Amino acid sequence: MRATVIYGAGDVRVENVPDPALKEPTDAVVRVLRSCICGSDLWPYKSKPASDAGERIGHEFLGVVEEVGSEVSGLKSGDVVVAPFVWADNTCDFCSEGLHTSCRHGGFWGQEGVDGAQGEAVRVPQAQGTLVKLPVGEDSELLPSLLTLADVFPTGHHCAVTAGVNPRTTVTVIGDGAVGLSAVLAARQLGAERIVLMGRHTERTELGREFGATDVVAERGEEGIAKVRDLTGGDGTHTVLECVGTKQALEMALGVARDGGVVSRVGVPQYEEGPVGPDMFLRNITLTGGVAPARAYIEELLPDVLDGKIEPGRVFDRTISLDEVPDGYRAMADREALKVLIKP
Repeated sequence: MRATVIYGAGDVRVENVPDPALKEPTDAVVRVLRSCICGSDLWPYKSKPASDAGERIGHEFLGVVEEVGSEVSGLKSGDVVVAPFVWADNTCDFCSEGLHTSCRHGGFWGQEGVDGAQGEAVRVPQAQGTLVKLPVGEDSELLPSLLTLADVFPTGHHCAVTAGVNPRTTVTVIGDGAVGLSAVLAARQLGAERIVLMGRHTERTELGREFGATDVVAERGEEGIAKVRDLTGGDGTHTVLECVGTKQALEMALGVARDGGVVSRVGVPQYEEGPVGPDMFLRNITLTGGVAPARAYIEELLPDVLDGKIEPGRVFDRTISLDEVPDGYRAMADREALKVLIKP
């Protein structure tokens, strides 16, 4: 079959790879209907050291079950399913606590012999715990929005939930990428009435307004912090959703947080040290967030997507074939596309 392989920074190829096959009785094989390129895929695309041995890449997909192992129940050939970006058994103590990203028997796509998602098919370990059956057909118009349940929408939701967003809290969202826009949508779903979106790309921030942002701040750094504080009577907001992952974004998040507020970060950190010293301590700022356990949220978020009450799939602004994946990476890296949908 054909699949995406990354060999180093800027070097993404679509190649022939072995067809997936059942290895364990808990496996399933899923034919991919839709996959996509994630903002976090751009970090290795920009910085991965060159290697003669490529690695599979991609962690968001939905598809059709083709085969299941002997110990998999509740799934059968022909079922349409979505897979969260971390596979997990959904039964261990961590999974039971809603922390599927720490599953004792789980792991990440594209690592340790597991297929990446950007291909024609995927072997799914721990299939019964990982896959969520979707009550739609293979040609459903809802597929783009359902695909966001694999990662970006639950990640935005996780950011808002861990920050404690509710109808009584004001919110700042830092970042106008797909996760940031998903965080805006999630904050609105949780009842927030004042949502400030910090972003510079007009087409994205306009979508953010449609998702629920009440204010947009294009400035960055100290200028951006001053603008948000001006909008909030000098105090800043109760909650801040940091959806970028850079040190500058964290600094802005702490700068716009109200004393006693909460900063939740879900952007993959590209730094080892941050501004978490005396100022944060004296202002009673809480820092939370982390990698989102998407599997824990899928059933909660699914009904509103199926009913059409929300359309998180609007973050996809370009659709490509599998062979066009290298161009999709370039488009996202050059800010020509917000989030690229792959239709194998």
